[in-house]
Amino acid sequence: MPHAPAFPRRYDLDWLRIIAFGLLILYHSGMFYVTWGWHVKSVHAGPEAEWAMLLLNPWRLSLLFFISGVALRFAADKLGGGKLARERSVRLGLPILFGMAIVVAPQSWLQLVESGEFSGSFWAFWPQYLDFNSDFSITTPTWNHLWYIVYLLAYTLLLAPFAGRISRLMRGPGARVTQALFAGKWGPATVLALPVLPHILYRLTLDPYFPTTHDLTNDWANHAHSLTMLMLGFVLAKDAHFWSAIRRALPAAIALVLILGIGLSAIWAQWETLSTSGEWDWIIWPARMARLAYAWIAIAALLGLAQRFLNRPSRALTYMTEAIFPWYILHQTLTVMLGYWLTRQGLPVGLEAVLVVGGTFAGCALLHELAIRRVGFLRPLFGLKPASPSGAARKANAARTV
Repeated sequence: MPHAPAFPRRYDLDWLRIIAFGLLILYHSGMFYVTWGWHVKSVHAGPEAEWAMLLLNPWRLSLLFFISGVALRFAADKLGGGKLARERSVRLGLPILFGMAIVVAPQSWLQLVESGEFSGSFWAFWPQYLDFNSDFSITTPTWNHLWYIVYLLAYTLLLAPFAGRISRLMRGPGARVTQALFAGKWGPATVLALPVLPHILYRLTLDPYFPTTHDLTNDWANHAHSLTMLMLGFVLAKDAHFWSAIRRALPAAIALVLILGIGLSAIWAQWETLSTSGEWDWIIWPARMARLAYAWIAIAALLGLAQRFLNRPSRALTYMTEAIFPWYILHQTLTVMLGYWLTRQGLPVGLEAVLVVGGTFAGCALLHELAIRRVGFLRPLFGLKPASPSGAARKANAARTV
């Protein structure tokens, strides 16, 4: 297909992607401390931080899928659908395979050790982990937190054959539709309300029958929500009317996020009582719909704030844009390993939490800086492009070609 006209790089979305992955690392660190089930748990686990986790949970991954859709649109317009599929199959496929075989394995080992199902060393466990016929209570080998990459690759391969047609549509008739929806005085209201509607439909028709599994094949409600967010980002990535409406909706979005967040927090604090008492049935489904609205409006508010304050390049942005994907691959294994060891040292909860969170971020930073970005064969295993040749190497290559 012909290449689309040039479009400015979205530094604001680069920053927002970094922030979203950073929040994801904090969220998974928080999973070590709340009462919900997870791979390993702190001896200090309790409900104290669950209110913050509940406020973050509705939109944290939806934001990533939306930004991924925007990035795919830019990549598809540059590469074309066929080359995009081939390039992403390698850049996402290798980290998935390497991550399942190596990076994620310690999570499964320590989960089974903590539950009493396995008592040997990691080296005794690893061959059994790689054996698809092993009879553990959990799936092995597994992708655990890498499910996002698996789903992103699957959606990319589904989208790639149609990428050119969608791009052309959005430069023609699609742009006229978005102008009608978002350009007028009702544009801010439309941009805050319209994207919620498909998620309400999924909540009513799919969510009750397909609980989230992250296993790719039986996760239909999660697929509906996640793929919709990715397609929304892809379709609207370069639509000026949409992004203008997001800017104009920012004050209302911030106000609504605060109102919905406070109201839902009060309801969630009493959710068990409300959901088991027949007297409060009238509030359950409205609260579920409000949660869906809160998720999208929070994303819209973040998109508007990023446009206003973060749409500028920097050296830190350039570095972190490359670093954040290896950090994502590494972080949960580091959290599980650090948490499992630290919580057995008798530390007070504050010190333990600081060491778990700080150790996770420090481990990601050190492993990326000292190993992954500098060792050629490691780069593609963590989703990075081959290193650019140094100035001296470029001169030597040029001399050899003369």
